[in-house]
Amino acid sequence: MLTNFAEIKKEKDEKCAELGRKPEDVTLIAVSKTVGLDEVAVAISQGAIDFGENRPEELCRKAQAFPDANWHFIGNIQSRQIKNIVPHAALIHSLSKIDHAKKIDRTAGEIGKVQKVLIEVNVSGEESKSGVSKEELPAFLEEMKELSNVEVCGLMTMAPIEDEAHADLPSADEVFKRAHDLLEATKSHAGENFRELSAGMTNDWPDGIKNGSTFIRVGRAIFDPKLF
Repeated sequence: MLTNFAEIKKEKDEKCAELGRKPEDVTLIAVSKTVGLDEVAVAISQGAIDFGENRPEELCRKAQAFPDANWHFIGNIQSRQIKNIVPHAALIHSLSKIDHAKKIDRTAGEIGKVQKVLIEVNVSGEESKSGVSKEELPAFLEEMKELSNVEVCGLMTMAPIEDEAHADLPSADEVFKRAHDLLEATKSHAGENFRELSAGMTNDWPDGIKNGSTFIRVGRAIFDPKLF
């Protein structure tokens, strides 16, 4: 049984050096949503520390099996599942609704935790994508300031799929640049810890690093043997 974590980390570090960035400033999240505990264990043996899950039940199962790893929740948030996400997530990447933020705040408060979150933003203009728009972000952040058990650490975004059906949409490079520009423009009134950008997956993570991403979320390139 193999994973490709060590090779992808090596490529990530080389890309950082090429672009004049410190490798330690970009965290490689191994997205383990399609694999089991054995594959996670192999990735850990190759140096993986951060893992991403998009289903609360899998987040719980794997976080309980490997409590020393950092577990990131990267999927769509369902209100009824927040009670299962907050106890295990080091960072929630996909916050886009104030109602969810308030429930996260209450749940975190009940267990004595300050939950770190990223706000998912839609900067591509893709109607099917969830996320807060550039115009909505200032008001969203103002409401977040009222929540004492939630710490907003930055932004997350996803690029459109690059195919003929999405030819009219911006490239990953452009989407990630927009997200980074929005992060920089928002820092002054969002708080000193507002500095993280989660952008880039298997097909486009180099563009994420080029545009200031501090987290890249890579699944298939690490865990799919067909891509080794």
